[in-house]
Amino acid sequence: MVTQRNPTRQRLIHAALELFAVQGVTDTTTRQIAELAEVNEVTLFRHFGNKHGLLLAVIEDAGAFAHLGQTLIRQANQTSSIYQALKEYATACLAAMDQVPAVVRSVVGEAGQYPAKNREAIGRGFTQANRYVAKYFETVIKRGQLNTHLPAEKLASLLNGMLLGYAVIEFTSEFHQLWQDRDDFLENLVTLFLQGAVSPSSDVSPEFSGLVPFELATIAEKVADLPSPLVHALLQHAKKLGLQEYAIAYVLFGAGLSAVELCRLERSHHINDPHQQLLQITQGTVRQVPVNQWIMGKRYGSYTRNPLTQWLRSRKDNQLAMFLNQSGQPLSAAELQQQWQVISDGILTLSGQPPAIEQTQQTWCVEMLMRGMTLADLRLLIGWDAARLQPYADRAREKAALEQAIRLDQKA
Repeated sequence: MVTQRNPTRQRLIHAALELFAVQGVTDTTTRQIAELAEVNEVTLFRHFGNKHGLLLAVIEDAGAFAHLGQTLIRQANQTSSIYQALKEYATACLAAMDQVPAVVRSVVGEAGQYPAKNREAIGRGFTQANRYVAKYFETVIKRGQLNTHLPAEKLASLLNGMLLGYAVIEFTSEFHQLWQDRDDFLENLVTLFLQGAVSPSSDVSPEFSGLVPFELATIAEKVADLPSPLVHALLQHAKKLGLQEYAIAYVLFGAGLSAVELCRLERSHHINDPHQQLLQITQGTVRQVPVNQWIMGKRYGSYTRNPLTQWLRSRKDNQLAMFLNQSGQPLSAAELQQQWQVISDGILTLSGQPPAIEQTQQTWCVEMLMRGMTLADLRLLIGWDAARLQPYADRAREKAALEQAIRLDQKA
């Protein structure tokens, strides 16, 4: 419409959004908006009638709901990873709300004071966003031949509802103890959806499902550990890339940490002497985890001299974080994922897919059980329950049986 391209109208909308984001809707006056937009108050009334009419225009003009939905649709076209697409959409959604925390608080706390047409506009925005997300779920479900316990529309509404609930809690109280931080919330949210909402069809084949093996393993509670030659190839490639990359690969395969746990490590969490090397884990279940010298039959240094100690000794900065990004700031989970893609570049699993970072933890679990560790002891180290670890015990027994069969054949 011509009126929507009117520069005066746009200045008023932008001024209102700026003030709403800082002060909230209730505490912002039409006079303040008019002054910031450099027009008189009468002009505001002529265009929008009143402040709530202007709020309605802000909601409809911003197109934030559609933008977030379109972000997920783009992810569907760019990746076959359910985990990655969900994580990136949820991250983008919360980042968008981070830009206007006062607006979020205002919409939640003051919506009862808005005219019906404003509440209708908010409802239309939520519904529009939900349709984009539902469309994505439908694409993924069809492509991955997945079974779902709920329709795509319901799955989408639950995801968006949880994200909005997180934002409301974060923007209204900093004293809660519901989750450790945003990465913790997102990791658990995505895991909940992957493990609780969808499951593969009985006849699904990873080669044709459009999903990487790890994702099917996550959904179906199967294990996709990596063979020793591939593990050593990853470690050698990481060594060529640099001290930090080598240390990251070493910790992932030597301590069995998740990506989030690794990113939360601080230098003070590293404990070592000639007889042991430990990491203090503060993410999720607080515990200590040993960092192995031996990984898949090959020794990587000693307790006092190994890829991790070499990286830490090379540090000249004062950052507390154990691993850093290119700007010298603590490494985020998303940045770790990017580093892993570089480490695993050109290396493929037996199914022809690049190894996923989550497979390092699966490989470590199976290796510990193969070495003779009991499920009860492994539970203490990794912080998982027995049901989640049972597939790893089955996989370890399967590998042990294969090795025994090979030894018997060699003796014969």
